[in-house]
Amino acid sequence: MEKKKVAVPLVCHGHSRPVVDLFYSSITPDGFFLISASKDTTPMLRNGETGDWIGTFEGHKGAVWSSCLDAKALRAASASADFSAKLWDALTGDELHSFEHKHIVRACAFSEDTHHLLTGGVEKILRIFDLNRLDAAPREVDNSPGSIRTVAWLQGDQTILSSCTDANGVRLWDLRSGKIVQTLETKSPVTSAEVSHDGRYITTADGSTVKFWDSNHFGLVKSYNMPCNVESASLEPKNGNKFIAGGEDMWVHVFDFHTGEELGCNKGHHGPVHCVRFAPAGESYASGSEDGTIRIWQTSPVIREESDPVPVNAPNPKVKAVADEVNRKLQTLQTGKEGNTP
Repeated sequence: MEKKKVAVPLVCHGHSRPVVDLFYSSITPDGFFLISASKDTTPMLRNGETGDWIGTFEGHKGAVWSSCLDAKALRAASASADFSAKLWDALTGDELHSFEHKHIVRACAFSEDTHHLLTGGVEKILRIFDLNRLDAAPREVDNSPGSIRTVAWLQGDQTILSSCTDANGVRLWDLRSGKIVQTLETKSPVTSAEVSHDGRYITTADGSTVKFWDSNHFGLVKSYNMPCNVESASLEPKNGNKFIAGGEDMWVHVFDFHTGEELGCNKGHHGPVHCVRFAPAGESYASGSEDGTIRIWQTSPVIREESDPVPVNAPNPKVKAVADEVNRKLQTLQTGKEGNTP
């Protein structure tokens, strides 16, 4: 009997509860990074290429629903069920500030210029915090029709988008007026909204549908029905010719952007897939699951026979380079601290 060939992911352990959000940084002089949010209260930072663990952000007292990195991957932010959003130093892991809310915070996002942090949650209020004045009261944009699930910035930080847990569609807010200027209509609540790296498209997942919208004029460009209910979708950033989706069937599906044809299906998770995201150059993508693992898949996959064991944290020639990079950053920090000693 012929053995079936399957893709081999890098399997990243570390979280003790479901992984509910993933975010890749842009490419920096030190490479690119992946931050994960989990119900175990501790966001984790990894090397985006190898999946190697770099550090854990400790301080939340409830499930973390969202996490992100700023443009240079120097600071991280997280949104939690402990009624707070936190700002972190991504090099040291130190908590820089805690932004208190009155209910569960479900989403957070840095502005493109990195000067502001946007949050949203069960309070139905979008808050914009000035990161140059951490103790200043935030700007509040309310009138959201439901509990906020996702947030993002677009159009040079002039517009923000949000979707709700209990209301269909995506709302686009003009920051100058604080008003909703457009609603992207969907048949189910939107569980994932991603602005493409080039700013051209908004990718949404609602129920068993993935949609692509023009992020300038907000018209619907493509809409595809999925084989199951999907919770997350992501567009390949370099060529924009394929997209991924993950959901309740525990698989990560790969589709052709232009036709909607399914190109591949990656199996390996042991629970529903809550989040999928492409790496910034499109050579790989990550999935996070109810099973507590993150899996990093190659866009041009490594193939093995189905009966072969799956490598976990397989030796990788890049690991030493990552360790050297982290050691160099730590030495720089220690040197800086010694220089500040009175």
